[in-house]
Amino acid sequence: MSKPVLRVKDLDVRYYTDAGIVPAADKINFELKPGERLGLVGESGSGKSTTALAILRMIKPPGQISGGEVWLDDVDLVSLSEEEMRQMRGNQVSMVPQGAMNSLNPVMRIEDQIIDSMVDHDLGVSRSVMKEMAAEALRAVDLDPKVGRSYPHELSGGMKQRACIAISIAMNPKVIIADEPTSALDVVTQRQVMQTIRKIQDQIGSAVILIGHDMGLMAQFVDRIAVMYAGRLMELGSVRDIFTDAMHPYTQALISSLPGLENRGVFHGLSGITPSLLDLPSGCVFHTRCPQAMTICSQRVPPLREYKADRPVACLLYEEEYQQQQV
Repeated sequence: MSKPVLRVKDLDVRYYTDAGIVPAADKINFELKPGERLGLVGESGSGKSTTALAILRMIKPPGQISGGEVWLDDVDLVSLSEEEMRQMRGNQVSMVPQGAMNSLNPVMRIEDQIIDSMVDHDLGVSRSVMKEMAAEALRAVDLDPKVGRSYPHELSGGMKQRACIAISIAMNPKVIIADEPTSALDVVTQRQVMQTIRKIQDQIGSAVILIGHDMGLMAQFVDRIAVMYAGRLMELGSVRDIFTDAMHPYTQALISSLPGLENRGVFHGLSGITPSLLDLPSGCVFHTRCPQAMTICSQRVPPLREYKADRPVACLLYEEEYQQQQV
């Protein structure tokens, strides 16, 4: 069994605001195997992007990583100095940002932006070699190297997103974090961008964390899915297990919200909204919206347990059966 390339252990991120302390990511635990694709899903405000930014050590004040560890191979990223972490970003772990329009420098050519990341990491090679590396990165995302001489405003939305991917993979990182890389793109371009990420992953052997809320997209692309809600991890499992045997009521609700051919025009939503992280309900954070809530759900925080093999779930529905098995 291959050793995980990334291990997130009890990761805690809190924002210290005038209104109070916001637990944006609360004791997050998961592992990422080499070459694996993991999907982080959940509604807006569930802590997906916060978790990704914490892995990259890019949480800005008033936020801070208040606890936990993030191991990339044998290096704990949380314990690194700012300079050491800066050298890791882009080189060992990189990010494909959510909005290509806002991520690219509008006054720099694409090629120069790719090379700029290499210069920042002091690769010790000549500029001509870096130019060839930039051209190779553009070819890898199915862009003509001539595109490198263009400015961002000269490219379409899909080409800008591919340019962002080229920047993120130029130094062959071990882990690529893609934060909703297809948002604001049409469905055809979305598919092309996801195919590009899959192709790149196969070429350089990186593991990928895909962040989003589109369960349909996750079903087509990732190997495993981690479901988050109100800053906490609710369920983790393979795509097949999640879609055929979802255990947490929140996961079940996300899947049932997908439109189906058998019930055209019928849409299933989830009543209520995600609670404010400043005023979370007692017990299970989902119990106020859960159709299967029990009295104990408002009194006790459910632990993240493996009620089935390789299926961590934070839900008290399975706790009684679990306790009986332990006797």
